[in-house]
Amino acid sequence: MYSISLKEDSLLPRERLLEQGPEALSNQELLAILLRTGSKKETVFQISQQLLARLSSLADLRTMTLQELKNIPGIGQIKAIELQAMMEMGRRICKAEMIEKEQVVSSRALALKMQQELGYKKQEHLVALYLNPQNHIIHQQTIFIGSATRSLAEPREILHYAIKHMATSVILVHNHPSGAVQPSQNDNLVTEQVKKACDMMGIVLLDHLIVADKRYYSYREETDLL
Repeated sequence: MYSISLKEDSLLPRERLLEQGPEALSNQELLAILLRTGSKKETVFQISQQLLARLSSLADLRTMTLQELKNIPGIGQIKAIELQAMMEMGRRICKAEMIEKEQVVSSRALALKMQQELGYKKQEHLVALYLNPQNHIIHQQTIFIGSATRSLAEPREILHYAIKHMATSVILVHNHPSGAVQPSQNDNLVTEQVKKACDMMGIVLLDHLIVADKRYYSYREETDLL
């Protein structure tokens, strides 16, 4: 059971936030602010308490489905949607912070990371990672989702985000849903085209990785194209 404590001074959480900052508020007070209002039968603090009582850890909140949230008395569809939106925004903020701090040290390390992200996808995804001069990832962009029947991407799509984020280098990553990681002729063509375009713009194409659930292929490690 998740531990809950209701303080006397938590009756006006918005005012407390203004005076003391959000870090001074309890989880129940923060939820009360997000939920905004109670229902005919429960106050907003009672609804917050019931929600927290169902959690063994605050981290469990991010796994609750829309229906599970709606099953809590006082939480209707609108409040459930708002809570899920809040949780997704928090997840994206955490991911953005991780991307900003992450430094690429080797093709293998990056491939293992991207295997977790793309290795089990049923459709082909092309992702571009944009780096600064210290090889920190400053932006990650999904360029293409589809099938192997069309070209992965045009160089201009990839370079658009490189210029937008003032990247000095780029790494391409795409998955092969078949599980095989050997590059196709189309993969080779895309790599060559993107490298030429990057060279013209003064941007370095550091690598092109092909990942599956258990294997990867690195153009930098396996070929002389890069």
